[in-house]
Amino acid sequence: MTTNPALILIFGALPIPLLQGRLRTAYLLALPLVGLGYAFALEPGLHWQVDFMGYGLELLRVDRLSRVFSYIFFFAAFLGNLYALNDNDPVQQVAAQVYAGSAIGAVFAGDLITLFVFWELTAVSSVFLIWARGTERAYRAGMRFLIIQVGSGVLLLAGLILNVRDTGSIAFDLLGVTSPGTALIFIAFGIKCAFPFLHNWLQDTYPEATVSGTVILSVFTTKLAVYALARGYAGTEMLIWIGATMTAFPIFYAVIENDLRRVLSYSLNNQLGFMVVGIGIGTEMSVNGTVAHAFTHILYKALLFMSMGAVLFRTGTIKGSELGGLYKSMPLTATFCIVGAASISAFPLFSGFISKALIITAAANEGYWLIWAVLLFASAGVFHHSGIKIPFFAFFAHDSGKRVQEAPWNMLLAMGIAAALCIGIGVWPGPLYAILPFPVDFQPYTSAHVINQLQLLFFSALAFTWLMRTGLYPPEMRSTNLDSDVVYRKLLPWLVRRFLAVFGPVDRAARRLATESVERLIAVVFRRTGPKSVLARTVAVGGMVLWVIVLLGVYLLLNFT
Repeated sequence: MTTNPALILIFGALPIPLLQGRLRTAYLLALPLVGLGYAFALEPGLHWQVDFMGYGLELLRVDRLSRVFSYIFFFAAFLGNLYALNDNDPVQQVAAQVYAGSAIGAVFAGDLITLFVFWELTAVSSVFLIWARGTERAYRAGMRFLIIQVGSGVLLLAGLILNVRDTGSIAFDLLGVTSPGTALIFIAFGIKCAFPFLHNWLQDTYPEATVSGTVILSVFTTKLAVYALARGYAGTEMLIWIGATMTAFPIFYAVIENDLRRVLSYSLNNQLGFMVVGIGIGTEMSVNGTVAHAFTHILYKALLFMSMGAVLFRTGTIKGSELGGLYKSMPLTATFCIVGAASISAFPLFSGFISKALIITAAANEGYWLIWAVLLFASAGVFHHSGIKIPFFAFFAHDSGKRVQEAPWNMLLAMGIAAALCIGIGVWPGPLYAILPFPVDFQPYTSAHVINQLQLLFFSALAFTWLMRTGLYPPEMRSTNLDSDVVYRKLLPWLVRRFLAVFGPVDRAARRLATESVERLIAVVFRRTGPKSVLARTVAVGGMVLWVIVLLGVYLLLNFT
């Protein structure tokens, strides 16, 4: 019987805490590769359906769109496992496999109920990658992340119920914003994709995760949302304007941000905007561009996060104001970072060039000249903050005097593989183009494309140099940048205080019970000592995931009977 490849990772995560040493290392590296091999063997048109309360759940739907996302998700899981080998933390390792498997399961879901289950499982499993850092900031950021991601799932469930009431169907195909139900689903996807004013969870949480956790987080959550939008809302024109906004506004925050992992988080938001524009245009070329850009973005963004994670791992800081001169002691990491910077900046012969060109060309072909201009501006901006700022302030700029060891071998190997692919895809885009959802009739390496892109990059570099020489470029300094989340961070506590003034006694009792339960759970999950700690933490993680699944099942049972 054909099954969903996601189950290889999800159930394969269970024995990880029981394995030790080289056996665990080999298992972690083999697990996603086995899943990738199985995904390659799946032919378009395959389906796996089961009956559930009168509905046919399509647990597996294989087509060209789902396959290409599954390929990059499995390979990114392999790179993440390789990069994280030195962590030796079974909680993170189990959570990472379940998280990656849940995203892959959602990619192969052919109905909205299956999508919802995997959608929520990604939220529950990924939060452990944030909490594993063990700081108060990480704990608070993880709680906010969990609330927002589970909230996205609640909206998805509400939209699903309304859509079933209106249409009688749970199929996950082209939906469009045509009813209250599909509108709620659209918002749920938008939260996970970090739409403007819904984006702050990304910059709030990714920099607070562990060194390897941030790398893994950068791959799955937002790209799953890109996939869902491409599946359900291709050709929805409002996405063009949403995406264009997403490409532009993060530039200004990234330029003034001092935390380099936060800079990359804003940059991630910028790159998502290109994908959302491609989905909104909705032509074969633009959708191909979105999928290709998601594929290349996962590689070069992971590479950039890996390089900054290596810097944090060795120096203990990721503040631009405290770094500089690291090329002397971390030359390989610096080289790999430059490859990632060239890729995200869309230099010719690097992967970003061959994917971004599809989206920009599609916008011009359809007459969206204002959007085309915004995308060009955004391309210049990303070169400023990710192409130049990240490697410049981390490895060059002023000499901070820090002399550290090069990154561990497993980190270097993961970065080297990602860097090789960034160059290989840029030089030879044919294999990537061949697996895209639609036939590709596009040549990125024309004289016009290459010259125009080089001119854009040249003038962007010239502007950066001039701003630095004149002292007008924002200096790297300790600061806190206020984003739109300040509104609800200030407003919601005020509303809660007013509410508590009325319902205080009941609320205090409920909060005390909830707090004690959560604290006991966290104490078990993250206990670092004792011969039974690994088993206890694993049982706690599995228990939480199982409890959430049971609650979801009960909720579905009550709403579909």
